Amino acid sequence: MKASELRKMNLFELNTELHSLLRAQFGLRMQLATQQISNPNQLKKVRRDIARIKTILTQKSNDK
Repeated sequence: MKASELRKMNLFELNTELHSLLRAQFGLRMQLATQQISNPNQLKKVRRDIARIKTILTQKSNDK
């Protein structure tokens, strides 16, 4: 997800998206541990999306 798309979201939407990405990351980590992961690059993408959302949440909380 692009940062410009995330900046258009409100805080509730960002927190919801963050929660769903954290659940997805957990699932991918479990697949990696059991060697059932089909696309290991997806873990990297999810991790970066989580960092992107956390950064934007911090920026929005500092703007107020």
